[in-house]
Amino acid sequence: MIVLGSDHAGFQLKEEIKNYLITEGYEINDIGVYSPESADYAISAKKASDLIVSGKCEKGILVCGTGIGISMAANKVKGIRAACCSDYFSAKMTRAHNDANVLCMGARVVGTGLAIELVDVFLKTEYEGGRHQRRVDQISAIEDGTLNVD
Repeated sequence: MIVLGSDHAGFQLKEEIKNYLITEGYEINDIGVYSPESADYAISAKKASDLIVSGKCEKGILVCGTGIGISMAANKVKGIRAACCSDYFSAKMTRAHNDANVLCMGARVVGTGLAIELVDVFLKTEYEGGRHQRRVDQISAIEDGTLNVD
């Protein structure tokens, strides 16, 4: 299951992404927002991240005005590797090399067509593991406070 969330600035793009995912046969959990009324991105980031960490959802797509704030908020949740992407290569490589579990985008940065391409490549790209696992493990060690850099 894919969790979707946004703030007010990302509401319309989230709705367009939701419609695309439904037509592609994905099971989605839309945690809001449900209108363009002012709303805080941190709330949506936390709700979506909690669903991913709990295992109720596999991946997340989050949208705010720039994608930056919502990605910063999501990355505060242990176990979340959120990437703010606005190009195809980054969206592909963050899955392949970083095992990112949340794609964040800015509705004021990317249009609908590009957003759909980013969602598509993000969801269809498998994590390569191998030599990349050491770095993903280091990210987890930073979260745990156990990464020794001396």
